[in-house]
Formats: sequence, C-alpha cells, structure tokens
Amino acid sequence: MTDPAFIKQYLMAAGPTPVPPEVSQAMAEPVLYHRAPAFIELYTRCLKRLPTVFGTDNDILCFASSGTGAMESAAANLIRPGDRVVVASCGKFGERWQELGDAYGAEVAFHDACWGQNVDPADLERVLAENDGAELVFATLSESSTGVVNDAGALAEVAHAHGALIVLDAVSALGAVPVRQDELALDVVVAGSQKALMCPPGLAFASASAPALARAAESPGRRYYFDWNKAAAGQRKDPPDSPFTPAVTLFMGLDVALGQIEREGLEAVFARHALNALAARAAAAALELERFGPDDDRANVLTAIRLPEAIDGAKVPKLMRERFGITVAGGQGQLKGKIVRIAHCGYYGAFDTLVALAGLEMALRELGHEVELGAGVGAAQRVFLEAGVPAGSPA
Repeated sequence: MTDPAFIKQYLMAAGPTPVPPEVSQAMAEPVLYHRAPAFIELYTRCLKRLPTVFGTDNDILCFASSGTGAMESAAANLIRPGDRVVVASCGKFGERWQELGDAYGAEVAFHDACWGQNVDPADLERVLAENDGAELVFATLSESSTGVVNDAGALAEVAHAHGALIVLDAVSALGAVPVRQDELALDVVVAGSQKALMCPPGLAFASASAPALARAAESPGRRYYFDWNKAAAGQRKDPPDSPFTPAVTLFMGLDVALGQIEREGLEAVFARHALNALAARAAAAALELERFGPDDDRANVLTAIRLPEAIDGAKVPKLMRERFGITVAGGQGQLKGKIVRIAHCGYYGAFDTLVALAGLEMALRELGHEVELGAGVGAAQRVFLEAGVPAGSPA
C-alpha cells in the first residue's frame, strides 16, 4: 500500500476545515504584539466585520478556545445553580448542552428529538409548558453530527412566548447558512473559527443580546476568563482591547478570511454552500443511497449519507483516508458505521465535492457494494454545470 505521507490529502470533514493559502500565509508572518498599533488596527477590523456574519448589531465577544469554549461561556454566564433550563437536542452537540447544564448545576429538562430529526417547535412548546419557570432554552442551529439544520426563528418564538432566553450553538452554521440573529430575535449565538470561517481551531465567539448580558451581570462569579461583561467592557473601549492576551496569529488569519468572505459576498457564500449540498444530494440519489435526516433544503452545512447495510460502514472513512487521501467524517455515537458525512462548510468548491464523491464511489466498490462508478459524480457534475459554476474553487 502506498505510504499515506505520499498521497495528496483532501480534507472534507466538517471541522477543522481547509484553510485558504492566504490565511495560512498571514498566520506565518511575524507575530504581532497585541498592544501594538498594527495588531489593534487588525483586531478592530475583525470586531467590526464579525457582526455581519452573525446578522447582528451585538458585540461579538472573542475568546481563545474551541467552539465548545463558546458554549461553556454561555453556560457559565447564564446558568445559576438550581436554574431550570430546557435543552432541545437532535444529536451529539445538543447533548453537549445537557452536559454543560449539568456541569453548572442546572435542573435540565432534556428533550431528545432523535438524531437526524429537526427539533419540532410544537415539541419545544410542550416541554416548556411542562417545565414552567424555565428561563433558558439551549439548542443547536446546525447539528454537525447529523447534518440537520433547525428552524431557529420558530424555536426562538416559542422560547420567548414562555419568557425564556434562547441560546444557539452555531459553530458549524456560522458562515455556511444564514444565522440572522437580530431578525430572528436569537438571544445568544455561539460559534468557532474552525468551520465556515475558514480558520484553524482556537477562536470562540459569543454574540449576546442586551438581555443576555444583563442576566450575566446579575449573577457574577463562577467564571473568570469567560466572563462576558469583562470581555464586552474591553472590546467596547476606543480602541478596543482584550482583557487577556488574544490569540494573535489566529486573528491575523481571521482578518484575511473575513476579508475573503466580504469580497465574495455573504449571500454568494451561502449560495455556494447550498450548491455543493445540492450536488451531494443529487449524487446520493444517483447512487441509490439514502440521505440521513429530513429532506430539508436548509441543510447545507454537510451532507450525511446512509451507508449500505451489507458493508462494514466504519471502514469507509478509513479506506477513503488511507487509500485515496480523502478525509471525510463517519458517524458518531449511535451512528458509527452507519453514515458518512461530506462537509460543505468553509473553503470548499465544486471540485472538492466531486473529489469526495469519487472517493466515496471507489470506497464502496472496494468494500463490495455494487455501484456504478461515475454515477454520483456525473449527477453532481450536472448540478454544477446547470448552475454555471466555473472550473474553479471555492466560488
């Protein structure tokens, strides 16, 4: 077998995702002193650009951590011991909200919509009615363990009708699908740098509304680094400041990535993600493979495909990585060996998707599933050609 070190690598997982060469180049430049004018100018530019991606006028509070750190910041700032909170889950990362609620002493009412199903607003209504007095609802916008994208506006409407704030994990959604925080009245949106924002892991973001910041201020303590009001006070200075040393090189890369998003245009970015997802769905249909989850045109962060029961599905990602140099994600938890997930979030274009689909066809054939080579790739090619996509990437 060819040494994997000599195989060209293609990263098609939903995080970390590929980093544009310009971002890598910026991060390789000499490190800036975080109090120097050059970094303050760059930092200010990032803070001004981030709200556009969130669809908000809020300050985007920044921390040096993975996206889970952003989630923990929400728990640390909003949950008081003994608080009754509702977690509406449809996968692994919804379950993480439950774990965080337990860690911070909340009384958690956990609603499991089942992996691969959207959270039904009517079910959230029922759970809130059964848990009178719940002040917080935690949910996931894009559940990257399954590919499901929830109706954030509908969930927010239900939460607010019961007097609760809603907190959304948008780690894989931000920059891939519209978030529209202010329009949808989302109280808190948290995210990370390593997915559709096209940067390495290590930056976490929390966009908190005025009511959410006020709730955090009412119960100080039980946090230090992740204190929202401390971060907001620093970032609102003129010029903005960080209460702790920021992840300088990551901000150097983020500045370039946000510039690329700005030049492409946010709506064009969303359309690119939607087109890649449409092509992947067409390929799955042509290969007579089922999509995992509901038939939802909003689910454009990644495409989850059910694997044939007659093969050892756990071998598909391993074979694609070791033989073909294509890294896709398999199933997590209860879905291990049952699905394969092809990402679209971030620095991906038509030919990245075609490469992943070609590798999937070859892996299925190698593992004994009868597949017409080129059937899925051809279906995806037709989608791209009909859309007029040029032979380039990612736009």
